[in-house]
Amino acid sequence: MIFKLLNWQGIAGIAASIGLSVLLLIQKGETSHWKKLSASFEQLYHQEQAAFATTVAEYRAAADQARAADEANTKRIAAEQASINQGTANEFQTRLAAARADAQRLRVAAQSAAADPGARGSASMPGLPAAPGGPAQASGEDRFSVADRQLATEQAIQLDELIKWVKAQAAVDPNANPHVESAPNTR
Repeated sequence: MIFKLLNWQGIAGIAASIGLSVLLLIQKGETSHWKKLSASFEQLYHQEQAAFATTVAEYRAAADQARAADEANTKRIAAEQASINQGTANEFQTRLAAARADAQRLRVAAQSAAADPGARGSASMPGLPAAPGGPAQASGEDRFSVADRQLATEQAIQLDELIKWVKAQAAVDPNANPHVESAPNTR
């Protein structure tokens, strides 16, 4: 009976309404599907951002740790080198003072021998005349003055201490720091 009341346009309207209702249901299903997919993509995005932030934080922490280790290593090396410098300077000054004292002693001995050529450190033997001009000298012994010998000795001491200093400085290992760790592993 309803079909008699409706003409072909009414039936087409009802069919169109049913078709649009089916399309609306399909669209709602699609929307639900894409919302779920979008939520999972958003979750993946946030996980990736968190992993990236963690990686950046780990690398920054490792860089800070390496910077601190480098600074400590630099201080250690500077302290070792300063210690070597001070020890070398002290030993150089000690040896130089001893050489200068020996040179002064030789000057005094040479002056006293020149002032009293017949004086000996021990009692002279009876019957032997004193050597003219002072004690006998080995061939070529008097080529250099006491000042020249002192200068040569000071330069030899200086070179010897320089060699020791260079060897000691070369023995300082700038990479000998057991606290340095490698960069963190990436995931």
